[in-house]
Amino acid sequence: MITKDSIETAYSFLHQKQRVYVYSTLNWQKDDIEIAIASYVDDMSKELYDTISGGRADFLRDHKQFQEDITLAVEKLEKML
Repeated sequence: MITKDSIETAYSFLHQKQRVYVYSTLNWQKDDIEIAIASYVDDMSKELYDTISGGRADFLRDHKQFQEDITLAVEKLEKML
């Protein structure tokens, strides 16, 4: 069961990190955000992760797809609120 609290927490965290990531011009800062998000999703509710990832195991963990993934995750979480 996905709780409203888990959705709100994930949305808040990912939304804040997405905003910094999108406007950052510092590669080290973007790398730090990617690492923080990967660590966060490792501990996220499996059911919530499966819902926002669409079943993709590398969702929010693939450097090449990260910006698209975090944007999609924030959009999905926002709709779930």
